Order: sequence, then C-alpha cells, then structure tokens
Amino acid sequence: MSNLTVRVYYEDTDAGGIVYYANYLKFFERGRTEWLRALGINQSSLLEQNIGFVVLKVEMNNIASAKLDDLLNVNTEISQLKAASLVFSQKITNQKQQLLANLVVRVACIKSREAKPCGIPKTILGVFKSVS
Repeated sequence: MSNLTVRVYYEDTDAGGIVYYANYLKFFERGRTEWLRALGINQSSLLEQNIGFVVLKVEMNNIASAKLDDLLNVNTEISQLKAASLVFSQKITNQKQQLLANLVVRVACIKSREAKPCGIPKTILGVFKSVS
C-alpha cells in the first residue's frame, strides 16, 4: 500500500473553488506513479526497455468535494495481479480523513513501440507480488 499527499491548487478547481471531477483522475495517476517509484520502478526506464502500462478500465465514485488548499491523501494498493495486467484500488481522503473519491483501475502491460500486450516482466511481477 502506498500513500501520496497532494495539495489542491487553484488550477485544480472550478470557478467555485471545488476540485473539478476529472482532476481526481490526475491525482490517482500520480498516486500510482509514485507507488511505482517507491518500489524502485521508474516509468521512463521502462519506456527505454519498450515496456509501458496502459489503462484499460476505470470505475470512479465521487463521494464528496475537495476544495482549494485542501491536503489530500491518495491511497494506492493492488487488488488483483495477473501475468499481463493488474487492478489497483485507490481512494482519496482529505485532511479530516473524509473519503472523497475511490477508484478501481485495470492496467495492462504493453510493448510500447508496438502498442501490443505483453506479460509483465518477471522482475517487476516479483516486486508486485511482494507487496500485494
């Protein structure tokens, strides 16, 4: 499990100071990226090896609103791991621990240049298995 803290900036909000719904997807993406980085998996290095991860499916529930200057916690964990894909369960809470949004996302491994599915490299799969 991984946690990332992000602050809501003006650019994240609508005219009323409320986080625009699509920006939650950006926060969730950052959570997954930083989770990988914490495990020693750098996406730019993967791309150099012709490996990438693409989103296949997203289910997001918006429960409450985040506001300008809020500190948000993005929680990320693997809920399902297969040979060529994985499912993340994520949630965003505010500084009061109030649940604001949750997300389930299926991500597949691909050969980047060919845009073709492939198995998750064994070294990475081993890292994923050790934390799930």
